[in-house]
This record gives sequence, C-alpha cells and structure tokens, in this order.
Amino acid sequence: MPAVDELTTDPVPPGLPARLALAGLAWMGGWVAMAVLDGQVDLANLAMVLVLSAAVASLWLPVLASAAASALAVLAFNWAFVPPRGSFAVNLHQHALLLGAMLGVNWIVAALMAAQRHQAQQAHRHARQAQQLRHWSETLRDAVDPLAHTGALHASLVALSGGPVALMALIDGLPAGNDDAAVLRVGEPDADQRAGLWHCLRQGHAMGPGTGRHDELPAWYLPLRGRGSCWGAAVLTGPAPERGDDAVRDHAQALCDPLGLALQRQQAARETQRAHDAAQAQGVRNALLAAISHDYRTPLATILGAASSLDEQGERLPAAQRQALARRIVDEVGQLSRLTDNTLQLARLDAPGVSLRCDWESAEELVGAALRHARARDPERRTRVRVEPGLPLLWCDALLMSQLLDNLIDNALKHTPPEGAVELLVRRQLPGGLPGGLPGGLPGGLSSGLPGQVAADASAASLGWAVLAVRDRGPGVAPAWRERIFEVFQRGAEAMPGAAAPLPTRGAGVGLAVCRAIARAHGGELRLRARGHGGSSFECWLPLREPPAPAPEADA
Repeated sequence: MPAVDELTTDPVPPGLPARLALAGLAWMGGWVAMAVLDGQVDLANLAMVLVLSAAVASLWLPVLASAAASALAVLAFNWAFVPPRGSFAVNLHQHALLLGAMLGVNWIVAALMAAQRHQAQQAHRHARQAQQLRHWSETLRDAVDPLAHTGALHASLVALSGGPVALMALIDGLPAGNDDAAVLRVGEPDADQRAGLWHCLRQGHAMGPGTGRHDELPAWYLPLRGRGSCWGAAVLTGPAPERGDDAVRDHAQALCDPLGLALQRQQAARETQRAHDAAQAQGVRNALLAAISHDYRTPLATILGAASSLDEQGERLPAAQRQALARRIVDEVGQLSRLTDNTLQLARLDAPGVSLRCDWESAEELVGAALRHARARDPERRTRVRVEPGLPLLWCDALLMSQLLDNLIDNALKHTPPEGAVELLVRRQLPGGLPGGLPGGLPGGLSSGLPGQVAADASAASLGWAVLAVRDRGPGVAPAWRERIFEVFQRGAEAMPGAAAPLPTRGAGVGLAVCRAIARAHGGELRLRARGHGGSSFECWLPLREPPAPAPEADA
C-alpha cells in the first residue's frame, strides 16, 4: 500500500508566499510594459496589457484576492494613463466603458481561473485516490494474511480524517457476544466508541454525520464490508467528520471494503480447508474401519474354529492336534493384538499436540526386548542381531520404539523365505556421513514440520545419529512403491523387476505407517533402502543427544 504521506486527498499546492511572489511578478511585468509602451500605443492597447497581467496573476491568486487586485489595478490605470492624468476624473462618454469592461473582464477571468484550479485539484485528487485504491486492492489480493495489513489501513484513514482512528477486524467468525478476543484492534477507542464499533460491525451500515444513521454522532463509523457480511469496523474522528465531507467519507469507505472482502476470502478458504480436512479424516476413519473389520474377520474365524474344535472334540483329538489348535489361537490373538496396537498408535500419533514419554534408554535393552518377542513368534530363530559397541543412550519412548522394532521384524519375517535370515543392526552414524550425499541435518529433508517436543532433538543432530536397521532377504520393493509403502493401507504388493512375486501376507497396511510416525515423532525418519543382493533394509534414524551430567553427590 502507498506510504502514508501519499494518501492525502489533495495535491500539495505551492506555499502562499511563493504564489504571492509569482502574482506580484506578473503585475510588475505588466506595469513595466505599460510604462514602456506609454505614448507609443493608444489607451485601448495599454488596457489590453493590463487585462493580460490580471489574467496571468489570477493563475496563482485566490478569486477574491484576484478581484481586489484587478479593481486596484483599474483605479491605478485610471490615475496613471486615463486623461486627465493624475486624477480619478473620468470622461463618461469616452473612458468609463473602457474601465468598466476592463474590470468586468478581469473579474470573469479570475473566476474562471479559480474554477479551473478547483477542477484540476479535484481531478488530481480523484486520480490519486484511484491509484491508491488500485494499489490497496492489489496488495490485499496477494495477501496471505489480510489482518497483517490493518496497520496500513489505519494509517490511511488517519491521513484522510485528520484525527484519531480506531479499527477492529474479525480474526475468525462473528462471536455471539461482543468478545474483544475475537477481533484484532488497532488504535485506542474509548468505551462509547467500542460499543459503536460493535454495533456498526453487526449492522453492517455506516453511521455518523451525513450517513443518514445517527447523524448526531461526532465521528464516522464505517464497516469493513464483504459480500453480504461485515468483517470489521472503523471509527474516524477529526476535521473531515466534523464538517461532514461526503467525498472523504466515500473514499474512506472504499478503502475499508477491500479489507472486508479479503477477510471474507480468507474465512472462506479456512472453511473450505476445514471441510476438506473433515472429509479426509472421515474417509480415513471409514477406510480404517473397513480395513480393520476385514482383517479382524479372518483371525476371528480361525480362533472361533479352533476353539470350537477344542470345545466339541477336545477329548477325542490327539495331544499334538490339540496343541496345534491352541498354538493357532495364540498366533491369531497375537495378530489381532498387533493390529489393534498399530491402529491405536497411529490415531494417537496423528493427533495434534501429541507428547512422548521419553527417557534415556539403552539400545541393547531395546534390541533385547525386540529379539525376545521375535523368537517367540519365530521358533526357527532366523533373527540375527548386531549392536555396535559403545553406543550412547537414546532419548526415546521405550514403548514406541519397541513397537517400531516389533513391526519391522514381524514385517521382515513375513516377507523372508523360510531359508532366509532377518538382521537387526544398530550402529552410530557420525554427522556429515548421511547416505545420498545429504549434508548434516535430518535425513530425508525433515528440516521443518517437526513436533515442538523434538525440535531440540533435530538441532542436536550434530552429535550424529543412531541407525536401527532391520534387513531381510525378501523379494524387495519396487522403486515406485518405496515411498508409498509408508502410507496407510498401502501394502506394496508389486515386486522388484525380475524378482519373484511377494509372499502372500495379511494386514491392513498400517504397520509401516505407524513406524514412520513413531520415527518422526522422535525427530528422526524411517527410510527404505534396497539391498545389493536382494531384499530390503528399513532404517530408523534417531538423533543423538548429549546425556545430562550426573548430579553431584551430596556431602555426608
């Protein structure tokens, strides 16, 4: 928006001394010319020089001053040049008409010049106002936050009214009551003006002198109008409202309306985004319920069948078959438990303002717990563990990290052939050694958008990273699926080119989404890297932090 000194309604005219000086020079030049031409031309031609001087001087003099100067000049002309010279006597038959015509022409020229000056000032003012409105509208059209421009509007209205101005604009929607927390206020209105602003905002009509509503008020109350609604109000005091200048009020209203329209557009965009988010959340909930109901049906049917067999034929079944049925029930219950935990954890981590229960944890203990769970599900003991010695303590939520490792190991066991092995590797990665040539900082470009709790973890990455990698020798993941596989309900059924088809698996496709959400909640990232001789490596990068210094022991 233009600067405040560009927002006056009239162009700045020359100062009064300068105008008087220019007019004096015009009259002086005329009298010098008449003195030089005296005796060389007749009286009528000398009179034309006087008329010319009066016309030139009226360019700078006000109409009354120009009329007075013209009258004095005609009297002086009569004294100096009209016979008998040196007196005000006039020959009525010969010179009275000449002097009267001179005075009338001078007055008419002065009036026309004053009218022309006024029209030129009006045109200049209208041009400046149009340019100001165009700049103001363009500024608000491209504004991300229209409320940030209320200060510019306040400065413009102060320049227009010539007195104090107070302005308030709605932050979101119109509250049920006059709640000052729902508006952004610029200026310091008193109690009466604050009540008037709220009344103007709710009515959506201008009030004050010349508006036809509450003309007895000493100030203007102008609404910030949108399309069929009002989004704020301004109160203007000063000389312009006191004299009821309709042109100034109309221009002030024209400045207020674009901000009201911009606030309405912003509110419409917010409501559209809310509706989109609500529809997306509803779609996710529906898909989640559909996926859970589908994936619950098979294990529940298996549990029901096995339990029914044990109940109805338990005495007639061999001990080995009873044990197999019991084992099937345990496996299916474990599957249901993991699916439930993943679903609940995904919903929790997606909620705004989630807080983690972090503490200093040993990598060896986390890996040991994950290994015990894996070997309970995998009697063939295909899981191998390697932990780099001397790893520092990890600042993390132990339950979430255990769930992450359990999901990754369970996923690797499902996709690894019976003769293959699954490796769990924990190592330290120093700063500057990130894969893909990335500089220090978060892997995968997670330099923004982290939860507030882990912002310090991201900045602490100068200590390096703890990498927890789960590696398998399965069919691998096609390049097109290496990012999509971390989305909810995506299972990555497409195999690598030239590899065997993926092993048939069950699941709702939420396990890897939960793992990535857990990693990002800790300020890290979960990545998928294809292994050189087949298989995949799921790597969780966690930032290392400086452990706190031990508290000094108290003296005995």
